[in-house]
Amino acid sequence: MTEATLQAFNGLRDLTMIKWYIIPLLAIVIYIYTREIKEARKIGDWNAVLAGLTIFGVDFFNETWNGWVLHFTGHSAFWTTPGDTALRVMVGWNIEIISMFLILGIMYYHALSESKNQKILGLPEKWFWAIGYTIFAVFIECVLNLGGHLVWEYPFWYLSFKGIWLILLIGYFHFFCFAILVISLKTMKAKLITLGIIYAVPTVMNILAFGFWGWKY
Repeated sequence: MTEATLQAFNGLRDLTMIKWYIIPLLAIVIYIYTREIKEARKIGDWNAVLAGLTIFGVDFFNETWNGWVLHFTGHSAFWTTPGDTALRVMVGWNIEIISMFLILGIMYYHALSESKNQKILGLPEKWFWAIGYTIFAVFIECVLNLGGHLVWEYPFWYLSFKGIWLILLIGYFHFFCFAILVISLKTMKAKLITLGIIYAVPTVMNILAFGFWGWKY
């Protein structure tokens, strides 16, 4: 295994590693969702909450298959987060990342106007902001990589940032594609079924990996 992988195993799901700042971090996320739920109950529009849960659900899937890569290669996941954290949940996933992805979809939704025909630079605004948020997120990820906090393994990721298009596509852009899909569905039933599938897939994968096969990632 790579050195970054071994470092990422250090403190993995170890509750003694929790730091106090996790409390205000979680409080901020809970406050944001509380306000969004209150507003949704008032106006009957749950899309902000659904967008937030959708993007987090897709990230849950991303981190799950990333862990499966580590198991089957015995070498490394596609990415690892070996640096300091308040809680490392998987080798490439920590509480700080989780908190960010829980609110990213809400941020994205509130960047959209109420008009469904609004365009920015000739693009429908939902796609403009999807691309914009993706580029910004990848920029932050590159900074984290340069600082050694987020480690990419395998040549197609990191050689002179040649893997940047791969990060754009499977790292972030498809998150917003799923959010657009969910909030564009016509009925709440369809939205909830789609959201349920997004969560069911990684949930089953992790139950099998941890509960039945005893994997560690």
